[in-house]
Formats: sequence, C-alpha cells, structure tokens
Amino acid sequence: MEVDTAVATRLLLCGGAAEQKGERSPAFRLKERTGDGKIMLLTAARLSKVLQLTLAAIKPDAVAHPLMLEALHQRILENNFVIVRCKDLVWSRKDSERFYSEHSGRFFYQRLVEFMSSGPMRAYILAREDGILHWRELMGPTKVFRARFTSPASIRAQYGLTDTRNTTHGSDSVESAQREISFFFPDFSVEEWMKKEEPLFRSGQLQFDQQKQIHTLLVQS
Repeated sequence: MEVDTAVATRLLLCGGAAEQKGERSPAFRLKERTGDGKIMLLTAARLSKVLQLTLAAIKPDAVAHPLMLEALHQRILENNFVIVRCKDLVWSRKDSERFYSEHSGRFFYQRLVEFMSSGPMRAYILAREDGILHWRELMGPTKVFRARFTSPASIRAQYGLTDTRNTTHGSDSVESAQREISFFFPDFSVEEWMKKEEPLFRSGQLQFDQQKQIHTLLVQS
C-alpha cells in the first residue's frame, strides 16, 4: 500500500507531540485499552449521564488515506464516544446539494458540493454525554488556520488542509443532529433509540464489534 508522504508526516508529528508530553499515541492507547483489539468495555460509571446523539462524518480528504482514517477512528474511541452506527458511503452531487442546501448561493457552496461528492466518506452516529459539544471540541474550529492557533490538539489542526478539506463534519445543535442523522441513516430513529436503547447503553457494559465498527451491549452469560 502506497502512503502519502505528507499524510504520514502529519500522523508522525501528531503521535510524536503526544509522546513528548509523556503520553502515548492514540493508536497505542486504543490497543492498550482494548487488549486484543476486539473488545472495549465501557462501564456504567463512565456513562453516568444521559447520552446525546450526534452525527459525525469523516470527509473524502481523510478517507482517501487509510492511515488518517484509522487515526481519526481511534480518536473517536479514545474520547469515550459510543459508536452507535457506522457506514462508508459515496454521495452523488445531488446528495451533496441537498445536504448543504442552506448554503446555496454562498461563495463556497459549489466548491463544497463538488468536494463532498468527490469520493468515499465515513458517517457515524456517536453517543456521549453532551455528545454534540464534545465532538465539535474534538474537531476544532472550521477554519484550519484558526484551529492550529486556538486548538492545536484538535483533529482539524492536526490533519486539516483547508477550510473545505478539513477532515470532519459534526452537527452543531440537537435539531441539526436529528436532521443530519436522518439524512445519513434514513432507517434510524433518534426518538426510538433514545427511548429504548439509550438507558441500556448507559447502564450496561458495551463491547466493540471490530467487524461492524460499532458498540453493542455485552450479553452477560
């Protein structure tokens, strides 16, 4: 597999910065946390507050580089997000236009529409207490230049290239999370999950299904 030199450099710098502070890289921490790489347990103590759902997307610029995609996936796990749903997809131009219709007519609209339909991306439904806020903080500011100065440890500061090619997307409110989850996952009901699944996910133990790339309830024997 051929690895983009610039991408590899950014990955090394991100891992190196953590090690200089006496920390381990995200990949190492995840491996240590999951043990055999197949299971990660989240106890009720770590999920003591009501879980909030949010939509997270890894954009085509990051998905194009397997090392970067894996690093971002691990950042999600190490920040104690529960992955409720995960799928890879490719948008048509019409999909992109529909999703960003509120920006129609703005100077960046055409560039954004073309970019988001330019290749594969990955979508997640994430759950965590104050999940919307935590995911947006982990992403960092939309503008990569600002992210590097104000939030240097954020995803966009470490991996973003431009304000469009900034690696990730996240819902900015409860309303937008519901709308965006429905757009990416039309068969998923936020209301139904919050009513039936959220209490179980919050109070039980979870295992990480490596094949499906989601968390599931650990069945007690």
